[in-house]
Amino acid sequence: MHEISKYQLSIKANDKLGILERILRVIRHRGGHVENMQMQITTNQILSLTIELTTERSISTLQNQLTKLFDVISVEV
Repeated sequence: MHEISKYQLSIKANDKLGILERILRVIRHRGGHVENMQMQITTNQILSLTIELTTERSISTLQNQLTKLFDVISVEV
């Protein structure tokens, strides 16, 4: 059995229709459980997310999958 680890992700993305839902769907499909989330949109239409989550899986896999989303600019752990 794997140990549950807690992480904080900082995600920047273009503020396009549905991007928040796509990010959360990837987190859910990769076994992540969101415990806290803060979001803001900057004046230049960039979505800035800070998400605290727990997962039993590798965070690097989740980070790579999020980075592949079309409107995601960066994902930092």
